[in-house]
Amino acid sequence: MTTELVKRPDVQALLDRVAGLDQAGGDARLKPILRDLVEAIFSILDKHDISESEFWGAVKYLTEGAPELGLIVPGIGIEHFLDILLDERDKAAGIAAGGTPRTIEGPLYVAGAPVSEGAATMTDREEDGERLVMHGVVRDLDGNPVPGALVDVWHADTRGFYSHFDPTDQQPPFNFRRRIQTGDDGAYRFNTIMPSGYAVPPDGAADRLMKALGRHGKRPAHIHFFVTAPGFRHLTTQINIADDPLIHDDFAFATRDGLIPEVTRAGGTAEIVFDFALLPEAAGAAYAFSERPRTAA
Repeated sequence: MTTELVKRPDVQALLDRVAGLDQAGGDARLKPILRDLVEAIFSILDKHDISESEFWGAVKYLTEGAPELGLIVPGIGIEHFLDILLDERDKAAGIAAGGTPRTIEGPLYVAGAPVSEGAATMTDREEDGERLVMHGVVRDLDGNPVPGALVDVWHADTRGFYSHFDPTDQQPPFNFRRRIQTGDDGAYRFNTIMPSGYAVPPDGAADRLMKALGRHGKRPAHIHFFVTAPGFRHLTTQINIADDPLIHDDFAFATRDGLIPEVTRAGGTAEIVFDFALLPEAAGAAYAFSERPRTAA
């Protein structure tokens, strides 16, 4: 079917009323956004000949699956598209390239991790797994070290579970979560174990959707970062572990060129060297810290 029905005058008038365009009050920015969103839904219902049962089944799915929306959003590419959109806005604004690429935050950040000067050990207990040392320098676009930068880092354990979200409750608070303040040399360093990738909860809303699409709900091993410093734009990014078999098959589409550093191994320890390049604050607010809901502990 076509979507000509949606263009009919009475349906267009309905959309205007739904969005409150016939009312003086309300949020002037929200109104046209909601109107376009509802019009798109109307068009999909018409174009794909959606039945009542299919529609209310979708509502039921979204209602029951609400706790997993933080996984569903990256799983259907929306969070990655936000990165693409912000990149294009930077280009349109003439903002210089050369900074570390942004990529998705994901839903598992927790504010308030312990702070260390220069270096950190990511866990306070003995952990099984391959030892990993990651280090580098936070730099500006000219390659100069950035003193006083804060490297906020978090990753999963060898089972793919994050502290504060571990269904087994086997991890202490802030396990594999640290903040590292750089000194005059801009350097950071942390000792940890090699994280594992993870999969969405089995038989949950995200898993059911991925299976319905003929896709999997798995992520390759990765390490998340926020990097901030006075006078520079906030950077949200993550690096992927280069030898993970899912490196280019991430259900969340977070793998990006420039974020797959080499892993070297010697003496039973893996090493990753990675420098962050920050864009100056004067380049605009596109890298500003978003106001998405986050867990705090």
